[in-house]
Amino acid sequence: GSKELSTQFFSPKNTIKCSSPSLSLQHSKALDDRMSNVPRLEIEMLKLFLAPVKLRHFVKFCNSVLKLQTKLQFINQSIKHYSLLPRVDYTCNQDVSRSNRIISKLSKEGQVDEARKLFDKMSEPDVVSWTAMISGYIRCGKIDKARELFDRTDAKRDVVTWTAMVAAYARMNRILEAEMLFNEMPEKNVVSWNSLIDGYARNGRIDKGLELFWKMGERNVVSWNMVIAGLAQNGRINEARVLFDQMPEKNVVSWTTMIAGLSRNGRVEEARTLFDRTPERNVVSWNAMITGYTQNSRLDEAFELFEIMPEKIVSSWNTMIMGFIQNGELGRARILFDKMRQRDVVSWSTMINGYMLKGRSEEALRNFCEMQMDVLVKPNEGTFVSVLGACSDLAGLSEGMQIHQVINKTTYQMNEVVISALINMYSKCGDVATARKIFDDGLRGQRDLISWNVMIAAYTHHGFGRDAINLFKEMLQLGFKPNDVTYVGLLAACSHSGLVEEGLKYFDELCRDDSIKFREDHYTCLVDLCGRAGRLKDALVVIEQLPRTESAFIWGALLSGCNLHGDSETGKLAAMKLLGIEAKSSGTYLSLSKLCASNGKWKEAAKLRTQMKDIGLKKQPGCSWIAVENRVHVFLVGDTSHCETEVIHSLLGNLHMKMKRTGLLTNR
Repeated sequence: GSKELSTQFFSPKNTIKCSSPSLSLQHSKALDDRMSNVPRLEIEMLKLFLAPVKLRHFVKFCNSVLKLQTKLQFINQSIKHYSLLPRVDYTCNQDVSRSNRIISKLSKEGQVDEARKLFDKMSEPDVVSWTAMISGYIRCGKIDKARELFDRTDAKRDVVTWTAMVAAYARMNRILEAEMLFNEMPEKNVVSWNSLIDGYARNGRIDKGLELFWKMGERNVVSWNMVIAGLAQNGRINEARVLFDQMPEKNVVSWTTMIAGLSRNGRVEEARTLFDRTPERNVVSWNAMITGYTQNSRLDEAFELFEIMPEKIVSSWNTMIMGFIQNGELGRARILFDKMRQRDVVSWSTMINGYMLKGRSEEALRNFCEMQMDVLVKPNEGTFVSVLGACSDLAGLSEGMQIHQVINKTTYQMNEVVISALINMYSKCGDVATARKIFDDGLRGQRDLISWNVMIAAYTHHGFGRDAINLFKEMLQLGFKPNDVTYVGLLAACSHSGLVEEGLKYFDELCRDDSIKFREDHYTCLVDLCGRAGRLKDALVVIEQLPRTESAFIWGALLSGCNLHGDSETGKLAAMKLLGIEAKSSGTYLSLSKLCASNGKWKEAAKLRTQMKDIGLKKQPGCSWIAVENRVHVFLVGDTSHCETEVIHSLLGNLHMKMKRTGLLTNR
């Protein structure tokens, strides 16, 4: 307890005399030793103990504690130390330097607000302090906060600070602001030029990047590599190769960039020739060539290269595993994963995502639980997005809530992608209220278009059409521009809620917006909207006006509408079109059979059932699941694979008999 702790730490035999001008090495070592034996010490207790000590000794004491805690990453404790130093002269070089280190560390850990508190306490922050704080905001995605600090009249800036801002704008696709700031720079170095070139390449404006490249007074190997990478990424591989051959000096990155570019553009043989010519290869070079083979579905050659690698590190294994998964070879990926002696977060996340892509959500969830047992690995945003998707597929609200708690404990600040995954999970699991609360509170006003789309889709999924429309209107009022995904959610919301006129109005808006490319989903929603409203002839007219009508989704929407309103004539047309696209679709046969039966055409219905049997079609088995004591049990129709099948059947039989005896069931 606290009493025991204070006795241990502050007993007379442990008291340090601080009358000398500085702490001796012995005293510093004693402090470090004592601190290492008292984890997460409540530093506030030091106020009483150190009250009579001269301030300079207190500073040095705190610095000694800070040094240890930085190693242990006890960031919050470090902040407590500095909260005890309201009178410390931060202009002292040593203390400014230490403050700068803490600001950088806090920013990297996502605690940029705490970093700002410390920055604001500094009486005379130097240019490193300003750059560290601005870079901290940039790292956390708060570029406008960074610019606000950058523009202050008392800001201390050098070429590094300017370049950090230019690079941030470029990375966030705000290329016009990057250009303007670059042109205002009082002094530029080669890194400044490279940052803007990289921005142009990222935004598909490689011609502007090339123009800037040729204007540079001084180019380094990074400049050449960036332009070559930009050309390759934009499909201009021949120009990239010409520049590569012109390079006055190449490093291993140059060779690797060219190998990756050739592979990405389908020129694997040429990439392999270059790989064999590379004077110096590193692990990244080998990984690039392996990725080149897997990108082009040449798995055997990729694996052969993997096998002969002189040195395999975790990323090499991850590259090969990812290649197998991307080509649908989940089994081979798992074999390789199980052989790994050491795994990192990418290894686990890749496998979890692999199971998700194959629709094996249970295994994805199980792998996440296994990952949690590895104390050396912490999940990242990619892991959370995949495993939350698994919870959504399984409707596992309890598991999803547990993962939400893990996210809160693991990350200081969730980004938009994780927030959107949480909204989607709660929505798919039926908790729309919590989904909306996360949408409102989770991003603290920094919503992006993805999160708006996810929340609109959540309302749509549960039939809350009016709420989806109101959210769409709110989104427009706040200046967000909808995209194709937004309109899919909006049209589906109108369709599911029977809001025909609103749906037609929004479809008309979509037609008049040239910036949005039409998707098949938009037409499917329109056909579904008309079908549900009984306007089947209108739906048929929409389909006939399409440039191509070989869509199972569109004809399927029309068939559903026909079933709903009993239109056997149009329904038969839709079914025939569907069978022309998917000849062995059991769902189409069953829908048409049901439609015939509802219209009293029993012979036609029976004939369709017989046809299904003759060609070996069966109805897709129903699936249900239940979570018992943190384990999800999945059942299929006719499935006897569960280890307790006999017990379950016996209990169901007894329940059935009791229901019959009480009159809840009638004999059939």
